[in-house]
Amino acid sequence: QVQLVESGGGSVQAGGSLRLSCAASGYTYSSYYMGWFRQAPGKEREGVAAIDHYGTTVYAESVKGRFAISKDHAKNTLYLQANSLKPEDTAMYYCAAASRPLWGTLRLSATSYTYWGQGTQVTVSS
Repeated sequence: QVQLVESGGGSVQAGGSLRLSCAASGYTYSSYYMGWFRQAPGKEREGVAAIDHYGTTVYAESVKGRFAISKDHAKNTLYLQANSLKPEDTAMYYCAAASRPLWGTLRLSATSYTYWGQGTQVTVSS
């Protein structure tokens, strides 16, 4: 059974940083993409960043240059380093893992991912 557990969320002021973690267990599709998504109240879930086994990454335009996704294969843990945070980054952040190959825009599409964590809240105040 695949389990994804996020941690590291919290409340910060604008300009601050957070490091989100996602511990994965039971996930056997390690060569496929894993990603971070977020959902603010009243909005659709949106892709933030994704990474595959080989280190290929993709980012949403809104976070390019501020966020960095990485993966520790030995620890089966996915990370999201979020810097220069803005109030509009406030959302519930979810870790997700795919069970099939992804490419192009599929990599940041929520419907492409099979497994999901419970989420960790990020709140950025101005």
